[in-house]
Amino acid sequence: MKICFHSHCFPDALAPRAVAALAENAKPVGMAPHTDGTVKDTLRYLNAAGIDTALICNIATNPHQERKVNDFAISLARSGQVFSTGSIHPESENPEGEMNRLWAAGIRGIKIHPDYVRVPVEDAHYDRIFSLAEERGFFVVTHTGFDPVSPDCVHATAQGLLQVIKKHPGLKLIAAHMGGIGQTKAVIDLLVGTPIWFDTSLSALREEEWANLRVILREHSADRILFGTDTPWSIPQKEIAFLEGSGLSSRDLESIFSGNAKKLLQI
Repeated sequence: MKICFHSHCFPDALAPRAVAALAENAKPVGMAPHTDGTVKDTLRYLNAAGIDTALICNIATNPHQERKVNDFAISLARSGQVFSTGSIHPESENPEGEMNRLWAAGIRGIKIHPDYVRVPVEDAHYDRIFSLAEERGFFVVTHTGFDPVSPDCVHATAQGLLQVIKKHPGLKLIAAHMGGIGQTKAVIDLLVGTPIWFDTSLSALREEEWANLRVILREHSADRILFGTDTPWSIPQKEIAFLEGSGLSSRDLESIFSGNAKKLLQI
C-alpha cells in the first residue's frame, strides 16, 4: 500500500482560480501543476502511479478564511476518499474551538505554511497552536525551506524547527520536503536523529540535493519518515522511484510508504 502524506486540492468551484494563482507563483522556478486541483483529478493522478490514497494538506493563509478551509477539510474527511488536515492560522481567534471541531470530524493533523503567513515557525505566535496540538495529540505538518511565494526569506529553517521541538518536546512535528528545500546540510547537522518527522515530498525534483537527501534517509529513523509527493507539483512515479532506489530495506520502505502514515492517521 502507498499513502501520499502530502498532496493538495481545492473545492471544485475554487480549484481553477487557486491553481492559476499557485502556478503564477511557481513560474519563476520552472514548476507547473500536473492536475486541475480538484479532488477527482488529484485521485486520478495519484492512483495512476499506484498510490492508494492521500492526505490532503489544507492551509489557512489568513485568519478569516480559517473556518472555510476547515469546513473543506471536514468535507474531505467525511467523503471517505482521502484523509485531510485542518489548518490553524497563527492569529486565529479560536484555535481551541477549531481544533475541537477538527478532532470530532476524525481529523488528526493540521498544516501550517510559515511563508504564506510571513511568520517564522519558531515565532511565539505559534506557541498556542503547538501546545494545543501536544495536549490533544494532533500532528502538525509545516512547509520547510525555500518557497517561491517568499523567495528572499525562508520562514521555516532547520534552526527554527530545532527551537520548536526543544520548546514543545511532545509535538508530533512533520517537516515537509525532508526538513527543508535548499537546506539539507543544516538538516543533517541539526535535525537528523531528533524526534522530528520528515516527509519526502519533492525529493525527486531536487537532484542537486540527492546526496544529502540520501544521508537523511539513511541516518534518520525510518519510523519518522513519510512518503509524500506534493501533488500537483511533482511526478509521483519519480518520487516513488527515488525512494525505491535509495538502498533502504523493504521493511523501512513499507514504513515510509504506508506504515507510519497509518499510525499518525490512526487507521
